[in-house]
Amino acid sequence: MLYHAYEMTHAMVAPMRIAAQLGQQMLNNQTNPLVNSYGARVSSAGLEMFINATRRYAKPEFGLSSTVIDGQDVPVVEEITQALPFCNLLHFRRDTTRQDPKVLIIAPMSGHYATLLRGTVAQMLPEHDVYITDWVDARDVPVASGGFDLDDYTDYLVEFCRTLGADGQRAAVIAVCQPGVPMMVAASLMAQDNDPARPASITLMGSPIDTAKDPQQPNELASSRPLSWFRNNVIVSVPWPNAGFMRKVYPGFLQLSGFMSMNAEKHVDAHKAQFKNLIAGDGDSTEAHRRFYDEYMAVMDLTAEYYLQTIERVFQKRLLAVGQYRYRDRPVDPAAITDIALMTVEGERDDITGRGQTAAAHDLVSTPAEMRQHYLQSGVGHYGVFNGSRWRAHIQPRIAAFIAAARAGADG
Repeated sequence: MLYHAYEMTHAMVAPMRIAAQLGQQMLNNQTNPLVNSYGARVSSAGLEMFINATRRYAKPEFGLSSTVIDGQDVPVVEEITQALPFCNLLHFRRDTTRQDPKVLIIAPMSGHYATLLRGTVAQMLPEHDVYITDWVDARDVPVASGGFDLDDYTDYLVEFCRTLGADGQRAAVIAVCQPGVPMMVAASLMAQDNDPARPASITLMGSPIDTAKDPQQPNELASSRPLSWFRNNVIVSVPWPNAGFMRKVYPGFLQLSGFMSMNAEKHVDAHKAQFKNLIAGDGDSTEAHRRFYDEYMAVMDLTAEYYLQTIERVFQKRLLAVGQYRYRDRPVDPAAITDIALMTVEGERDDITGRGQTAAAHDLVSTPAEMRQHYLQSGVGHYGVFNGSRWRAHIQPRIAAFIAAARAGADG
């Protein structure tokens, strides 16, 4: 009933939102003699705040139509290389003859869309042939397509590695946040099977490999309640007329409320500042605010089985970290990883994945020390590990050098 109530509330507010949009258009119309008055600006700002608080935020676009290679603008075309029910393997095909390393970026399936990694992709494009996992909103996947849990997630990652490695060249993988665990599982299984398409390198960024190290608020929330609490309180059925009607999910709007509550004061201050900037006509500041929240407020549903398994296996039982992880009843042995280069990246101020949680991956593998690196970026939180100025200036160049070295080693 919770999801139905949410949908009904949106439907009930829709007429008021339309009226607010019409009112704002009238206030901002240049034929209005009072358009530049303080009262009109305040009213218009108030209406915009109401519109943005009640509208739906659609999946954003990547919008990466070009990149710069060797000082020249090069067109980029997004194309779906492989389509699976819960994920599309998206390729940013560059109009170039350069044979750069293939890089698979695994976007987190944790509420936001893969477009949250737009800056990650943009910085990798000049020197890499980039692919990314573009996860599908669970409420848009019909029940007839089957379920999707952590083992299915692992299957997808193995399949994508095989797709990229079909030409005999092992790909580089970058896993951002949550997918670090299923990627380590996938790599372990491929190593155990001596799969020729196993990655040449894996870079884990802000990943919860061992959540017992420096636990943060999400870790404490997940471990403070039994799994039954999450099943009974945050799992709901997708309502009609969505394509995923009757699918059990952890809905995006509940995830968003959790995201917002973690930094409630920060978000309140940001919206107060936006209201003042709208009144003052500060176009640059208001546009920056819109771009951020258009991305931040766009969320997707997660399948119930995937969400609950993540809570149990990753946060409550720490199965990978303690050597008890099983994939479809098969033991997973990260120590089988002997020739996959490993790099871990953490943020000094990460309030989601604490320091040491990602670096714990080094204790699990058998890869030689000279093929492993760890980097702690000062002054950044979780988001800054894969986006922003320090990502561009400090983190990405190190990852690019690491991938190049691993590729040379794999080719040699």
